Amino acid sequence: MVRTLGILGGGQLGRMTALAAARLGLPTHIFCQHGHEPAAQVTPHVTLGSFDDEKKLAEFAAAVDVITLEWENVPLQALALLATHKPVYPAPSVLAITQDRVAEKTFAQTHGMGTAPFAACHTLDDVHKALAALGTPAILKTNRMGYDGKGQVVIQNIHEAEKAWNAIAQQSAILEGLVDFACEISVIIARDGAGKVACYPPVHNRHTGGILCETLAPAMLSAGLEAEARQMAETLAHALNLHGLLAVEMFVLKQPAPDGKNIVMNEMAPRPHNSGHWTMDAAATSQFEQLVRAVCGLPLGSTQLLHKARMINVLGDDARTAGQYLSNPQARLHLYGKDEIKPGRKMGHVTFLEET
Repeated sequence: MVRTLGILGGGQLGRMTALAAARLGLPTHIFCQHGHEPAAQVTPHVTLGSFDDEKKLAEFAAAVDVITLEWENVPLQALALLATHKPVYPAPSVLAITQDRVAEKTFAQTHGMGTAPFAACHTLDDVHKALAALGTPAILKTNRMGYDGKGQVVIQNIHEAEKAWNAIAQQSAILEGLVDFACEISVIIARDGAGKVACYPPVHNRHTGGILCETLAPAMLSAGLEAEARQMAETLAHALNLHGLLAVEMFVLKQPAPDGKNIVMNEMAPRPHNSGHWTMDAAATSQFEQLVRAVCGLPLGSTQLLHKARMINVLGDDARTAGQYLSNPQARLHLYGKDEIKPGRKMGHVTFLEET
């Protein structure tokens, strides 16, 4: 029986997971670096430490029954150590794939899914060879870390190769060819310890500067495309032997691929996802409650859409005027309690219900 849920990471995803657990009567314990982080503000149980502090990690594990995470880049060594003390969901084996962009795309292709054409790059010479094979324009991304447009550079022609390589600090990288897509969608799926899955409807995502700015739920897809998207998410969840939550970002192609498929996999995240925040207000079970249910041995909740929804992120200075949404009866404002406003930083989000 789970009495206390441990959450690795103190950001907004951990905060919203802790609040969802509290609704189910489950205490949470946060592992993070600073006591003022968003998740640490909503529970009295916090262990402050770094992921290389084995003593602190052991203390944290001793205080909880099950461990999950809100950040997919927790070092694998830390996860392996924690797993010797308590169950960790998702397992380190899942993170070993999703933390590595080359491994992630290779895994998807191995299980029959299309991706953007790609090549691993460890040197500048590798970048030149990859560009010769894939053509331009292309995107050079750090193979690990990087999010919200960070750690990636668009290369318009081969003469920009060295500049791009230096821009990512000459780190191990992946070069991706561009995909001619009509739109980006994502699907969030939960899978419990018995292998049962619950899948949310695909949603339509729009980005600005590499940062998600808007999600529309549901995505306006044909029944065939929706089924293809759901099947991709389910196949990946089972192939990973996932225990927890998985968000799969996908591209809907303008023209079908040679194999007849219309959707390719872009990236995976084994945690709650920004494109699933709408579920807090417009689905029968939020993605955060679903994660708690999945890892704590509770029945998975309904993923039924209760309202059509539009979610927007509150970024940077927009947080100063976010109070304006409180006068809109269709709006649901969620602020994350971050103590410092920075350009492009996710300070909160707003979900608008029943918008057309």
